[in-house]
Amino acid sequence: MGYRNGNYCAFYVDEPFNQNNLGAASTPDFVTYNLLKAWKGEDSTFPFIDSHNKNYNVRDGSDWEKTLKPRLRERIRNSKNIVLVLSDITRNSRALREEIDYGINDQGLPVIVIYPDFDSKRDIADSNGIRRQVKELWDSLPIFRDNMHRVPTIHVPYRKNLIKAALEDEKFMVNSKEDTKDYYFTV
Repeated sequence: MGYRNGNYCAFYVDEPFNQNNLGAASTPDFVTYNLLKAWKGEDSTFPFIDSHNKNYNVRDGSDWEKTLKPRLRERIRNSKNIVLVLSDITRNSRALREEIDYGINDQGLPVIVIYPDFDSKRDIADSNGIRRQVKELWDSLPIFRDNMHRVPTIHVPYRKNLIKAALEDEKFMVNSKEDTKDYYFTV
């Protein structure tokens, strides 16, 4: 296994995707991805290393099998984890299915799930465990729901300090991962 220092951010966008389209920039999942990049831009110590910047960019009209899928896989292979943005607009797209399936089932990458719709620890879990509203979001992405038990997975509300803590936690890095279970920040 090569040196893996990137965070592979997986998020839903309408297909075909065009990041220059105003609609893409306003979707919660893409906005969250851009916010991670902005936090890194304003503070070089913020622990987000964008795997999407590690190989050639692709054009929106690129062929799925010949160009897009191989580039996604290359980026995933150079990553230490997956940062999955999961919101109420997330849909079961071909790209998300591929990213999650390959990342978890082939590469064994831990998953840090960021929920833009929730901003407190109490929104994610209470004394009984992970809340029903969070679990319902998993149904929008069955490949994640059905396979997250294979890798350490942490569920994080939309809070910079908690996202930072998850990104720095070695339990959620492929070369130092621990128990394959669900984690969350306790209240």
